[in-house]
Amino acid sequence: MITKNIYRRLISLLLIICSFSFSAVLLTSCDDMFEPADENKRQADDMVEESLYAYGLLMYGYGRLPYLTTTTTDIATDDAVTNLKTSNYLNMATGTWASDNNPMSQWNNCKDGIQYINLFFTIVEKVKWAPSAASKQQMFVDRLKGEAFGLRAILYYYLLQAHGGYADDGTLYGVPLLTTFEDGGSDFNQSRATFADCVKQCFADCDSAMLLLPTDYEDIGSETQIPEKYRQLGANASGYNLVFGTKAKNLLSGRIAEAVKAQVALLAASPAFREQSGVTSAEAATLCANVLKRIGGLEGFDTTGNVWYKNKPKLEPSAAEMPEILWREDRHKNADQERENYPPTLYGQGRVNPSQNLVDAFPMRSGRPITDPNSGYDPNNPYANRDLRLTDDVIYNGTVFHTKKYEIITGTYPAIHGDQSETDDNLNSIDRSTRTGYYLKKLLRDDVSPLSSSLIEQQHIYPRIRYTEIFLAYAEAANDAWGPKADPTNVGFTAYDVIKAIRERAGLGTDEFGRKLPEGDVYLEECANDQVKMTNLIRNERRLELCFENKRFWDLRRWLLPLDETVKGMKIDRNEETGELSYTIINVEERNYNNSYQCYGPIPKSEVLKWSNLKQNKGWQ
Repeated sequence: MITKNIYRRLISLLLIICSFSFSAVLLTSCDDMFEPADENKRQADDMVEESLYAYGLLMYGYGRLPYLTTTTTDIATDDAVTNLKTSNYLNMATGTWASDNNPMSQWNNCKDGIQYINLFFTIVEKVKWAPSAASKQQMFVDRLKGEAFGLRAILYYYLLQAHGGYADDGTLYGVPLLTTFEDGGSDFNQSRATFADCVKQCFADCDSAMLLLPTDYEDIGSETQIPEKYRQLGANASGYNLVFGTKAKNLLSGRIAEAVKAQVALLAASPAFREQSGVTSAEAATLCANVLKRIGGLEGFDTTGNVWYKNKPKLEPSAAEMPEILWREDRHKNADQERENYPPTLYGQGRVNPSQNLVDAFPMRSGRPITDPNSGYDPNNPYANRDLRLTDDVIYNGTVFHTKKYEIITGTYPAIHGDQSETDDNLNSIDRSTRTGYYLKKLLRDDVSPLSSSLIEQQHIYPRIRYTEIFLAYAEAANDAWGPKADPTNVGFTAYDVIKAIRERAGLGTDEFGRKLPEGDVYLEECANDQVKMTNLIRNERRLELCFENKRFWDLRRWLLPLDETVKGMKIDRNEETGELSYTIINVEERNYNNSYQCYGPIPKSEVLKWSNLKQNKGWQ
């Protein structure tokens, strides 16, 4: 019997489903779904007759996917701060993080999603998805089950990332492993499964999804392309296309499930978990390579993939899919990110302020880090001849951004906009100003106007999985397993090859005019002969390539790196007589993390108090 709480949520959700973008699979009208006479009588058996009602369970699983569409968690790391003083992430990073105050928690969200998916499994084969055609019925059952397996794997992955950790008994635990629907008669006092067992379940769910789903949703033109098991049931091309064709594009596919399995493996093989996870770096590298081989390895590497958000024609709904993006949210026309993150003079809130720590991580165009005495870095001209990704991702002092074509001055002196003197963008000038001397630029379009009186919204894409992320995951695992230049599995590329491609795409190893240096990317070659140096380089490249995509917090924790690095900024003053600028690095925000245990997130305190079998992670109360 469906509980009242679940039923209420389903009704709210299903009101949305009638116009949901996945409507190709909804086979029953919404009209009779909400008749007052029936609404209060509905039970699980009703879903067998009403496919839309049943499909709502799966949609609820999709609705619980914890992918973020805004830059959120980076402000709790050394990459950024926020000027929103009431931010939960700011408070967490400065000392309030606790088991009963955890903005990073995925416990309720993901467990709810798993509960609905497990309920869906109990009815999926009974529902009349296509009563008049046995082939369509079986194809729908297979596809929907495949999606459910993949969704459950993702939800467990995020639970492991947020809540996996060592308890006082020295065991590395995951979360309670639930693969059947819990009802009123279930025993809710469940112990946490080991981390290794949770990983095995994620792998098994991904494998099941890959068996049931096509690699990609594509229309076919001939019956010969239909899998034999469906041909024997009488399937034709139009029926196959209805279920597995392009109308289902952007649902969870076999390719996506394969990538999720690789992500789980990288997490499990990371320093924080590898001792008891049962997964080695070699296994993680192999799983990442499986994903990359589908696009031809480095031949499929998108040479403009690092600036997908600036490729305006490809952001439009009519555009072809971007080769950089493996899975994404639907395209959205809005001004949300710009409203939050534009500088004040562009009518934004300036919420995410990149740190000096991050800015310093961008090398010179030669590829050398700015700390290298041979890099040519000039602290009195700190943005000159730097990695072009810095200009792509960060608004620094003097940046010309937006169609207004005037300088954003983040120093302590006024900007001149036409005949006006402007200071709102200055360091700590107003409550919407930058605290670090920097504003976010990555992910923002420069042709948006967030001002309500002259609103101009534009199309945006929000990636869930980018191929660059998988390339970096392969490089990390392969280098850890075999070193920078080894390829024992004959994949056709090495950790070194991947990082070389990423750095060449960024324009490293060139002079200020973009010409290749005769000596090439010298720093990369130095790292190629030293596994430890290559590890640090790969981690830095991941930091730069994925900055502001909500990866940094989880990366620091799985690498067991310090969380409490003080966030720094840049104060820029101008001599009024000479016009000369002076640059002073300042401390902006002290971070109050306890590195001895906070590399592992807590189990919610309310759950530990409620269920005696639920062990807390070591160090958390």
